[in-house]
Amino acid sequence: MQPKLFDPQTAELTLTIACTDYALRAVISPFLAVLKQRAPKIKVAILAINEQNLQSQLEQGIVDFGLVTPDFSAPDIHSKDLYQEQYVCALRKDHPVAQQGSISLEQFCRLEQALVSYQGGSFSGATDKALAKLGLTRNVTVSVQNFIVMPEFLTNSDLLAVVPKRLVENLANIHYFEPPLQIDGFTKTLVWHERTHRDPAYRWLRELMAEVC
Repeated sequence: MQPKLFDPQTAELTLTIACTDYALRAVISPFLAVLKQRAPKIKVAILAINEQNLQSQLEQGIVDFGLVTPDFSAPDIHSKDLYQEQYVCALRKDHPVAQQGSISLEQFCRLEQALVSYQGGSFSGATDKALAKLGLTRNVTVSVQNFIVMPEFLTNSDLLAVVPKRLVENLANIHYFEPPLQIDGFTKTLVWHERTHRDPAYRWLRELMAEVC
């Protein structure tokens, strides 16, 4: 039996991806820009990710790809690490601190800050764990549940935020720089089910996403 041929230019299918709002900006947006050039007839549906349901969604074909961190694992699930992300300090371009080029740890702790809490309501995250090892705390006064709104918050205030670099690196109105302490980054990983593992269309789509990242 001849293997099924896949031609990106003529292929018609719907790809469903589950991801966070951060991955929507960092991965999906550049992926779609290239996909529409190379495979113009492929449709893409983006779902808000719920890792508790992701395994069953992949098994049932509700979701084709998930964008997760590497600690996600399940039977019959394949994975590929796409990139390693780092955290940066971000604030508006004309913020007084933006003219300094760098920031002291003391000033960092003193500045009013915002953070993202996916569970909602928390004023502590990875940065605070790193500070706690040094016996320090910072001044977090705003907590939001998603990343997408953060650049707008920063643009319209004197707030500073520690965010993934890919969230802000192409925004003209945001200045970013390395934090004054070591903050562990994370790996963004693509996962998919055994049912699509050997399908040439989905293999091509996985390779394209890895290429874009």
